[in-house]
Amino acid sequence: MSLLEGIEPHWLWLTLGLVLAVGEMTIPGVFLIWMAGAAMLTGLATWLMPIGLPWQVVLFAGLSMVSVFAGRNWLRRHPIQPADPKMNDRGARAVGEAVVVTQVIEGGQGRVRLGDSEWLARGPDAEPGTRMRVSGHDGAVLLVEHLH
Repeated sequence: MSLLEGIEPHWLWLTLGLVLAVGEMTIPGVFLIWMAGAAMLTGLATWLMPIGLPWQVVLFAGLSMVSVFAGRNWLRRHPIQPADPKMNDRGARAVGEAVVVTQVIEGGQGRVRLGDSEWLARGPDAEPGTRMRVSGHDGAVLLVEHLH
């Protein structure tokens, strides 16, 4: 006697859909959710119509391909906008902030204090204690200019 014997196939498809949806929430990639929808639709179709297993698999495969491509096209036209695009970019967050030179900026390079940390800086020559403004960043190096 098989483990799956006696279980209605639509419950298997609906369960697969839920497992894929949980997988999308656990490991977000905007991919599994479309396959979860295809599994749920396959479960619904199997519940409403008597479909053999080979046709269920074909239906799931077809719905998966259509939903993944449709989802990719929709996301391309409607990109997800982050709530805070600079969240993981500390250099971009610093643009416009005032800094104090801690190590002489000579030959275009030195160090500045921003908040409670020191950063490498590039900009016009300046003596320690000079207040400057962050005009940009190049990776972890702040680009600074004199306050106007």
